[in-house]
Amino acid sequence: MFAKNFSVYRSIITKQLVNLPAKKLAIKGHRSIPCSLFAQERHYAQPASQDKLIIFDTTLRDGEQSPGVNFISDEKLEIARHLSNLGVDVIEAGFPIASQGDFDAVARIAKEIGPLMHGREKIGKPMIIAGLARATEKDIKRCYDAVSLAPLHRIHTFLATSDIHLKYKLKIDRNECIKRAASAVAYAKSLCDDVEFSSEDSGRTDKDFLCQLLGKVIEAGATTLNIPDTVGYTSPKDYGALIKYLIENTPGGHKVVWSTHCHNDLGLATANTLSGITNGARQVEMTINGIGERAGNTSLEEVVMNIHTHPSSYPVYHTINTELIYRTSTLVSSLSGMVIQPNKAIVGANAFLHESGIHQDGVLKNKQTYEIIRPEDVGIFSTNLVLGKLSGRNAFRSRLEQLGYSNMNEDDFNKAFDRFKNLADAKKNVTDHDLLALIFDQVTTGSASRFDLQSIQVVSGTRDMVTATVKLMDSSQDQELIGAAVGRNGPIMAVFGAIQQLVKRKIRLLNYEVHAVSEGMDALGKVVVKVTEDVDHSVSEADSNPQEHVIDRAIKPMIDSKGKTKLAKSTYHGHGTDVDIVMASAKAYVNAINRMFTSEISEASQRNSLEDRRVNI
Repeated sequence: MFAKNFSVYRSIITKQLVNLPAKKLAIKGHRSIPCSLFAQERHYAQPASQDKLIIFDTTLRDGEQSPGVNFISDEKLEIARHLSNLGVDVIEAGFPIASQGDFDAVARIAKEIGPLMHGREKIGKPMIIAGLARATEKDIKRCYDAVSLAPLHRIHTFLATSDIHLKYKLKIDRNECIKRAASAVAYAKSLCDDVEFSSEDSGRTDKDFLCQLLGKVIEAGATTLNIPDTVGYTSPKDYGALIKYLIENTPGGHKVVWSTHCHNDLGLATANTLSGITNGARQVEMTINGIGERAGNTSLEEVVMNIHTHPSSYPVYHTINTELIYRTSTLVSSLSGMVIQPNKAIVGANAFLHESGIHQDGVLKNKQTYEIIRPEDVGIFSTNLVLGKLSGRNAFRSRLEQLGYSNMNEDDFNKAFDRFKNLADAKKNVTDHDLLALIFDQVTTGSASRFDLQSIQVVSGTRDMVTATVKLMDSSQDQELIGAAVGRNGPIMAVFGAIQQLVKRKIRLLNYEVHAVSEGMDALGKVVVKVTEDVDHSVSEADSNPQEHVIDRAIKPMIDSKGKTKLAKSTYHGHGTDVDIVMASAKAYVNAINRMFTSEISEASQRNSLEDRRVNI
């Protein structure tokens, strides 16, 4: 019985990607063919028995829920552009009701990235822009207003379904849960043809209740049903069995696309997602590098390369351009401030390194002895064209195009070229890693930053007190600021103290990391910092040692506008690159402070309308 139903389900999904009025994919069915050493075509393994796997990326929504991650609008746009080029089918651009800033970012992505076809010619359609909404009319309408600017758009609404969530979080019974879910989907359907529903905490929800609820949701018009393992609780065997059971027993289950969304709390997110695919799921929700709250989400690159490496082991094929994985991974890591662990599968620094003598001997004789994936399959090439200070604009532009930046506007290109020339004066050879770091740094700096670091001067020694003088430009007042400070623990502490004086804030440093972008004594250094504001909102003129607060890690209470005590929870990351790590540290610190001020402006702009957006779910 299941085989028959599943055949009908699979044939329907093959004919229509997500039940949308869009052009059919212009892809001829064929198995993957070995490519030349330095040229990798998209992997379209599409035998007649395989279905298209819909790749749904939620880096900009669930990924941004990682502690300390807060993308600015320009960064979200750049990540969305990379995901479109990568071949992602659906992108969850954000949670529009969360703030005015989030709404604006989703709307901007829908308008500017939604129509793009660059790199998607073989796919035959632009990326679907989705937004997340709770199961309330205000959330759903706000979501629609943001995503509707895209040619293809989706409303993704959700409601918790497990008994523990219904009892303690929502305080409703199962009947009310079904009523709210169906009502939310029906309203979303009245606005948008493409509606996705997620039953939050599906892994701990009674299966028969899920079938009943999801059946009503299908009747209301849902086109995609997402089954989240919200807390990473299930095992691959149990999660796969759940997907199979729901497809078999949900009324109308053959009419919709079934989707996975797995968290990595027990380290099983990738395994659970692959199990879901094997048992009938045809959409997978993931993030680049697996970032997300707590232990993170399913890693996009891991699932894609599993299917790429075992094309006949799964009943699906993908249309991801795997050669762009490494560059996209590096971008997300740089902009999020979340450094990739060296032993991370697919994109970690050690993923293609061999230290054992036996392994090295085997790889030298034949790479396939110990490499099941070629580095160039994911965009890591052994060829590294080196540029220098004598390299011209054409050579620089050509290299950027080879790295995937063929659509830069003239202003951005000129800024990047000026940065490249400054770097080439400081170091002999500029590598691909250096160029990517410069581009990412340019995206991070943005045009709307309040403070611009002009210069620093540091006097340091082994025993004497270190002094630092810093010059900033405050764009909000069009004023040049100059300040100095003493650091008892080195030049970086002195620089940070001087910056605090100029911005008139006490700031706690929560984390500081530095690493080399490339090799050599003149390597470009990259610094990542994480900060939070201290208890006081200003630095007193009489405070002669504000830098003492820089690395104060104690959690101190703050008083909100209503006189209530609260803890400062907002954290901000910043990053900077320079051949001088003291200068890189100053750039990173100023970058984090700019994020702090931008966040405060965004919160102030929406304060008057918060009451209108409060909802009960």
